[in-house]
Amino acid sequence: MHMSGQRIGIIDIGSNSVRLVVYERTDSGAHRVVDGAKESARLSNKLDDKGRLSEEGLRELIDTLRHFTTLCSHHGIAHIRAAATAAIRNAANCHSILHAIKCETGLAIELLSGEQEASYGFLGMVNSLAVSDGYLIDIGGGSTELTLFRDRAILHSVSLPFGCVSMNKRYDSTGGMSDDTLQQLQQQVRKALQELSWVHTAPGLPLIGIGGTVRALAKRHQAAVHYPFAAPHNYMLQEGQVNEMFHHMRLLPLEDRRKLGGLSKDRADVILPGIAILRVFFETVQASHYWICGAGLRDGLFHATRFPSRPLLDDPLAYSVDNMSALHTEAPRGHVLHVNRLAMEMHDYLASICPQLDAISARLLDTASKLFKVGASIDYYDYAKHTFYLIIHAHLNGLSHREIIMTAAIASFRSKGKARNHIVPYRQLVTESDLELICKLGSLLQLAAALDRSETQAIGAIKMDKADGQLLIQPLDFRGHLGLERRQTEEAAPDFRKHWGLIPVLAMPAAY
Repeated sequence: MHMSGQRIGIIDIGSNSVRLVVYERTDSGAHRVVDGAKESARLSNKLDDKGRLSEEGLRELIDTLRHFTTLCSHHGIAHIRAAATAAIRNAANCHSILHAIKCETGLAIELLSGEQEASYGFLGMVNSLAVSDGYLIDIGGGSTELTLFRDRAILHSVSLPFGCVSMNKRYDSTGGMSDDTLQQLQQQVRKALQELSWVHTAPGLPLIGIGGTVRALAKRHQAAVHYPFAAPHNYMLQEGQVNEMFHHMRLLPLEDRRKLGGLSKDRADVILPGIAILRVFFETVQASHYWICGAGLRDGLFHATRFPSRPLLDDPLAYSVDNMSALHTEAPRGHVLHVNRLAMEMHDYLASICPQLDAISARLLDTASKLFKVGASIDYYDYAKHTFYLIIHAHLNGLSHREIIMTAAIASFRSKGKARNHIVPYRQLVTESDLELICKLGSLLQLAAALDRSETQAIGAIKMDKADGQLLIQPLDFRGHLGLERRQTEEAAPDFRKHWGLIPVLAMPAAY
């Protein structure tokens, strides 16, 4: 498996679906997904009574893989990394399946063990969430992995031989799920967990879910509450919310479930056994809440392929900010980094006089000031509104949905009125005091940008003082006349004063 040109193809042969993702590495070193495809497979349903994948099931799988390899060759990818999980792993004719695929498509499939499946899933999750301890669950079509991790490292993991497709085959949920059926399913899952002593050792941690079942659960809940942010990634649910949704859904026959908002039609049957499994795990590990992660096995495979010596990221947020900056290279990098440094210096100084500034506001400003010009890649003259849109829709891992909206509003800040308009669709998530902080940090970022208006980093270090309602900013070393910087600071002053009660003044040394 090597990188052909700058593109990597990852194929994940799961029990419920077969998926392809194509990643590209741009000239500036950024990564992005440039293509993807998904076929519903339901391979667990295509095993005969001897546990062999049927001839028809194999033909369909080979057709899908052929289609995927054609897509990859259009992208100029010579080598593809393809991995198979439970359905193929558990098939009695596993080796002849792999042999047939190799002969007909040229793909050498990696057969992942349950342990490997759990560790790639863990890698994908831990590289995309700001989390250090928890239980991770991956409910697939034919297996379910549970992992206990501490300090971003795996302590224990197990792969259990049931998933949402195989359970649906055993406990058919077409007409809904009766109390009786539910009892039997729960009994089977509890029994499998009884053998494992470590599942009881860490109560009160989040249960983080990856895979299709939990993503579908999040999307269904978001649709039900008219949640304004469209991503299931980094969404949290309380125990009661999941139970209520589950009991509502299990009374509905399949036809009615198909009409539920946010639930895709090919998930409407297997979601019931999937959530039933999930709830038993939640109760067993005594989790604090559910936490949905949009990344998983394929992302883990990508990181392991792209960064084989160090696949675990130190800081998912820093990685995604760097990646986003590298995708939008129109703004001069020196200028952006300089504005970021000045903004953070001013934040440090102002934190001593403003209790609203803390580690969280520092993280928001740090992120916003590194991304405030990404919108220039669409149109320079109106870059602020494009910056807002790009940040909202980018994958900024490590920030909550509310923090992403705030970061976008700070980065694109022009005035309180405009910021208010920007966040109108998200009012469910952003409070009035959040808006106040957006204005404070946004006007601070505008001032930092004013101090490098010439984009020449003419002002090196600064020293700040507060006197007579003024914020005195004194350049300790500088080059040139600073005429642009002075004019721009005067322009930024009225708005800054509105939110800080201080008039910023670029104070030149007496000898100047």
